[in-house]
Amino acid sequence: QVQLVESGGGLVQAGGSLSLSCAASGSVFGIKQVGWYRQASGLQRELVATIADGGSTNYADSVKGRFTISRDHHKSTIYLEMKSLKPEDTGVYYCKAIYNSGTGPSYQYWGQGTQVTVSS
Repeated sequence: QVQLVESGGGLVQAGGSLSLSCAASGSVFGIKQVGWYRQASGLQRELVATIADGGSTNYADSVKGRFTISRDHHKSTIYLEMKSLKPEDTGVYYCKAIYNSGTGPSYQYWGQGTQVTVSS
């Protein structure tokens, strides 16, 4: 079991910056990949960025060069640094973890989300 709690959302003007954190607890050493996703009102949830166990990262084209995903050494906190924010970055940002004990199937865990609003 993995529990995820996001924080750091808020209201920011276009061009500004914001940092999100996702605190993981439980069986964190079984986490193989973590990622940030967002969902704008009326739209489907979409991938923002992921970071795998080996450290490789993946970003949505819309955030490349502006957002940076990272995590601490103990895999207990995942960060999303967001710069040059645009109104279209507005949405609820969710943290997701993929867990695998090494002996069975993988499981997905989601946080409750944090609202990011970028004003024009």
